Amino acid sequence: MAIITLTSDWGTLDYYLAAVKGTILSQLPDVKIVDISHHIATFDVEGAAFTLRHCYRNFPIGTVHLIGINSEESREAPHTIVKARGQYFIGADTGIFSMILKDEQPEEIIEIDIPLDSDFYTFSTRDRFVKAAVQLIKGTSLTDLGFSRKEINKRLPFQPATTADSIKGMVIHVDAYENLITNISADTFKAIRQNRPFEIYSAGYRIHKISKGYQDVEVADLVALFGSHGMLEIAINQGKASSLMGIKRNTSVFISFTDR
Repeated sequence: MAIITLTSDWGTLDYYLAAVKGTILSQLPDVKIVDISHHIATFDVEGAAFTLRHCYRNFPIGTVHLIGINSEESREAPHTIVKARGQYFIGADTGIFSMILKDEQPEEIIEIDIPLDSDFYTFSTRDRFVKAAVQLIKGTSLTDLGFSRKEINKRLPFQPATTADSIKGMVIHVDAYENLITNISADTFKAIRQNRPFEIYSAGYRIHKISKGYQDVEVADLVALFGSHGMLEIAINQGKASSLMGIKRNTSVFISFTDR
């Protein structure tokens, strides 16, 4: 069964999501539509990339991912299809593809050259992305949908700064539980730590232990762990860390290591 996923900042109050799904189903009535998220913050390319980056590998080969974030076309951000790991990503090349794939190299890159299904230009996901997705699923080759490009626009996520005794990172995502996910990976932490004692510090809060799960601490206690995404996460067991700690995305997180 063909699969099309949808990721957007539309929410569910307006008609946008229904219009896109209806357009897909009117042409592919048997397709499976998967909603990844429609609650990305408006115009939040980084947030959309984070969400897709941590789930697209769970989909089968041939899946088509439509990205309805900052989808208006421009010379700098053309409408583009990127094939990677046998899957297809369709959106405006704002740099989001490079943030989704990170070190993964695209297999093919096509700048879309198919007409809009509308006299208006503000609903690209419905009027062009869906058209490209339908043609892909029906077997149209990528090269028949536009022009080949050699590279996608690069917009890499912020990387933590490291010294021999410290890591300076930042919160890059706050999930629905208000857990704080940072850009500090388990590999970076282990490489700098070298089995030394450490202190994690952010907004006046300090943690000196890495736990394996949330339940390793008492309810309402602060906990640091590496989540399924492989990144350092700061949370409160059964609590809302972001609200209670006053920490939001882009807040700095420091880790210092000592020989004591």
